[in-house]
Amino acid sequence: MALFRSAAARLMAPQQKVGPLAVLSARFCSASESTDLREVLAHKVPAMQSEVKGFRKEHGSTKVGEITVDMMYGGMRGIKGLVTETSVLDPEEGIRFRGYSIPETQKVLPSAEGGEEPLPEGIFWLLLTGDVPSKAQVDAVSKEWADRADLPPHIVNMLNNFPSNLHPMSQFSAAITALNSESQFAKAYGDGVHKSKYWEYCFEDSMNLIAKLPTVAATIYRNLYRDGTSIGAIDPSKDWSSNFTAMLGYDDPQFTELMRLYLTIHSDHEGGNVSAHTTHLVGSALSDPYLSFAAGMNGLAGPLHGLANQEVLVWLSKVRAEIGDDATEDQLKEFIWKTLKSGQVVPGYGHAVLRKTDPRYTCQREFALKHLPDDKLFKLVATVYKVVPPILTDLGKVKNPWPNVDAHSGVLLQHYGMTEMSFYTVLFGVSRALGVLASLVWDRALGLPIERPKSMSSEGLKKFVGAAATAA
Repeated sequence: MALFRSAAARLMAPQQKVGPLAVLSARFCSASESTDLREVLAHKVPAMQSEVKGFRKEHGSTKVGEITVDMMYGGMRGIKGLVTETSVLDPEEGIRFRGYSIPETQKVLPSAEGGEEPLPEGIFWLLLTGDVPSKAQVDAVSKEWADRADLPPHIVNMLNNFPSNLHPMSQFSAAITALNSESQFAKAYGDGVHKSKYWEYCFEDSMNLIAKLPTVAATIYRNLYRDGTSIGAIDPSKDWSSNFTAMLGYDDPQFTELMRLYLTIHSDHEGGNVSAHTTHLVGSALSDPYLSFAAGMNGLAGPLHGLANQEVLVWLSKVRAEIGDDATEDQLKEFIWKTLKSGQVVPGYGHAVLRKTDPRYTCQREFALKHLPDDKLFKLVATVYKVVPPILTDLGKVKNPWPNVDAHSGVLLQHYGMTEMSFYTVLFGVSRALGVLASLVWDRALGLPIERPKSMSSEGLKKFVGAAATAA
């Protein structure tokens, strides 16, 4: 946090060329007052570059952690090998966005007029700059995304011609890949732009992509579930979430509030999860933001990552079918033990890092308690919350018996009429763009190199361990 909250370095002289940020005006207001996100970022990048350079010069040879054989075979769990500025996940405390917990972001980030939940535009500003934005700054981002939201004709034609049996996430990823026809980064790289300007074009691509994602997602939704009806026009006076829900075809203000919360809390989860790491990895090869984010979405589509919220609802539907909505705790315990003894897991419980109830689950539970306390599916989820952790604890094999974000998000969407479970991961993807693309801008600003860890064969690893044992 200190790196991003230090005094900004002096801006480049107005006569210097700065790519898409070209010829910044001499009448700049301070970064804390400007409603232009590009301008604020231009203040911060030189300072951060300087601080990281100095930090690496002084501490570059310092060792961080130790690698074990289990880590190498176990999906690199616990290996400290990435730098991600936007958020940090603590096993006991949970996620912090630039140092702010979820309850804190709900308090400090601006909300819509008449609303209470934070605007996703605000979390993007926070993730990108490290600063809590003002309402005016958030409104400026809302308008800018509305102005950039239209899709090129070839993307519309592509989406409208996909077969109805193609999964929404496949359509989403394919459309994002094809949008790379609009990439300013790819064009600038082809023209030989200096690497010090990479972040500026990455920023432009990221802003354009985030702006268009709701339009892409809503077109997919309408084509698959609403007989291809028109998504309508973007209203520049509305915020990002409000335009999104309108394009989807929902007019309940509470659903829009839910979407603001949903898009905020799913935005980032430090850098090691599959979608974040994949976006970073592909971006490190200097693939443009469209191609990098599409790769991340292909990872998000997996059942062990973003598809998990759908699996939770499938499991809950089995519970309801077998023991009903009003099942007692004893009936639920019996069903859960039967699930576990059959070699299956209880979806929505456990996490690779967290060792407590996921704060994203908690804030969604609080939303439900406030707005839909009598919903039968919510009551069932609440009972599961009482029953499952003690059972998993007794089992003795689960490091984290507590619920994660996926255990609750689908319940809320179902309540407001979005019953199409296959689409839920697309909503997750729209949100995740805020975090991974903010990180990608900083990857290019800091000049992070292509990612290439060293791998070993099992034979080579055995020899290494044997040699180490002999030496010891």
